[in-house]
Amino acid sequence: MTVDRAAASRWVHLAERLPARLAELSGPTTGTVELPLHLAWSGLRQFEVDDEKLLLGLYRIVLTNGLREDLTRYLNAELLVRHWPRLRIAVGKPVRACWERRFPELVAAVAAA
Repeated sequence: MTVDRAAASRWVHLAERLPARLAELSGPTTGTVELPLHLAWSGLRQFEVDDEKLLLGLYRIVLTNGLREDLTRYLNAELLVRHWPRLRIAVGKPVRACWERRFPELVAAVAAA
C-alpha cells in the first residue's frame, strides 16, 4: 500500500500543470528543440521535430516531467493529437488518464486510429 501512495503522490499535481485548452500548446511543428536541463537531465537533449521517433521521445519527456510553461512551449496541439495513439502508451497510465480526462479530443484520436 505504501508503494501505491508514493506512486500516486508523484502524479497528484499533474492536472494542475495542464493547460485549460489544447490550443494553448503552441510548440514548434518543425526544426530542432533543445530541452532545458530540468526536463532532460541525462541523455539526449536535442530533438528533431520532423523525425517521428525523436518527436515521440521529446513529447514523452515533456508530458511526463514538464511544467505548464514547458507544455505550452514544447508541445504542439496538432502534433499531440496526431501522435496521441502511440504517445498514450509511452507516457503511462497516470499521465494518459489525466490528459484524456481533460481533453476528449485525445480519446477521439485513439478511436479514429
